[in-house]
Amino acid sequence: MARYCLPPIGLAIVLSVASPYCGAAVAQSNAIESSNPAGISRTITTESSFDTANPFFQPLGTNGRSCATCHGLSEALTFSPTHAQNLFESSQGSHPLFAPVDGVDSPSADMSTYETRLANTTLIRTKGLIRVELTVPKNAEFVIERVEDPYNYATTSRISAYRRPLSSTNLRFASTVMWDGRELPSPGKVKQALRSQVIDAVLGHMQASAPPSAQIVTRIVDFETKLYTTQVFDNEAGALDEDPINAGPESLLQSRGFRLASRRPTAHRAAPPHRAPRPPRFDLAAVFHYFRPWSQPPAPGKSPQELKRESIARGEKLFNTRPFTISHVPGLTDKEQSKLDRRGRTIRSTTDTPMRGTCATCHNVSSVGSSQKPLLLNTGLADGSLRTADLPLYSLKNIRTGERIQTTDPGAAMKSGKWKDIGKFKVPSLRALETHSPYMHNGMSDDLQEILRFYDNRFSIGLTAREKADLEAFMEAL
Repeated sequence: MARYCLPPIGLAIVLSVASPYCGAAVAQSNAIESSNPAGISRTITTESSFDTANPFFQPLGTNGRSCATCHGLSEALTFSPTHAQNLFESSQGSHPLFAPVDGVDSPSADMSTYETRLANTTLIRTKGLIRVELTVPKNAEFVIERVEDPYNYATTSRISAYRRPLSSTNLRFASTVMWDGRELPSPGKVKQALRSQVIDAVLGHMQASAPPSAQIVTRIVDFETKLYTTQVFDNEAGALDEDPINAGPESLLQSRGFRLASRRPTAHRAAPPHRAPRPPRFDLAAVFHYFRPWSQPPAPGKSPQELKRESIARGEKLFNTRPFTISHVPGLTDKEQSKLDRRGRTIRSTTDTPMRGTCATCHNVSSVGSSQKPLLLNTGLADGSLRTADLPLYSLKNIRTGERIQTTDPGAAMKSGKWKDIGKFKVPSLRALETHSPYMHNGMSDDLQEILRFYDNRFSIGLTAREKADLEAFMEAL
């Protein structure tokens, strides 16, 4: 593999071409590298080369967009606010990315001049957010009582949810499609969900008059599911894809993925006859394992590179093993109970059941950090208390109980109609995390330290300043 020299942020290098940044050609046309603030990421395909004639790259609707408009190879199959801003400036706001259907703050606002286009594309240019229009399901357990929308478009029956586009790579390890899981027709049918997502994207994002053919859908899904992306170079630690680390995207081809890391040894004794044998437990301490060779005891006189490598190794261990109490996370710690009242009516209630865990409890797919199960969780990221002025605020009321909630995005509840699903979102993959900035479904921050502070406070973990720095170093290297 090529030696690394940093190009300007966002510039991609196709490895089959001589690179002016590295000074040597590399005979590998199935890989493309892109720079980011922490270093360089690489995307590979398991085919001999990227099939740029694939319908993934072709406009299939009426507004000039293709899948690659929001999921570009040079952007690690998503896009950054910087990329959006550059497209806006080069096109004066007329690029297909800014199609009024969802590439603007409000589809009813004026887009006739450069100034009005600039004013109506704030969220996509500053946070990389796409507008998702959703309607309250029939027979929902809630109503939206009040809407505070800075863009004067959302209503109590039709909302605007602003979300980051998920990356169309490493999909082999996905258990849920879309932030709110709305494209997952049944558990385990991810390819079926991806096919549904392609059809909906063509009809919605591309505004096609008819759905794509089955052949086109198959070609797009086949293309996407052969892509893998990771960070391969860290500005301070150096190469991440060489011995003994070997953490590049090529390593994912052999990853055990959903089988997790390894099984804990169990005693060889029969279970009592009245009790079923315990199921084998997975060793979450080995979800990530790449950087163990960099673990070294403290010593004076080490180089900055050695110190950064040791920090990454400590962060990996913290991610796998640092215990804390997880509580009040609907979708994970909530437990539903049912009982009969005196009249024989069923009364359902929900109780919170705290559990001890680590970061790997939810991000548990080996080598990737997505979720083995199609979990949709509410960790509080959409709570109204965290609302920023550039996002709407929705006030929801439980029809049966009268309970009220304020949120910037009802999440999975806009699909299921269930009160318990308000604010629930999928557990995303952590590979190539630096290419996903700003982070979370709503682009809440491009600062990993801020994300770590959020979870540290949310679960009272008690991370020290060094532990936060180590976790940040580790996540940047993924």
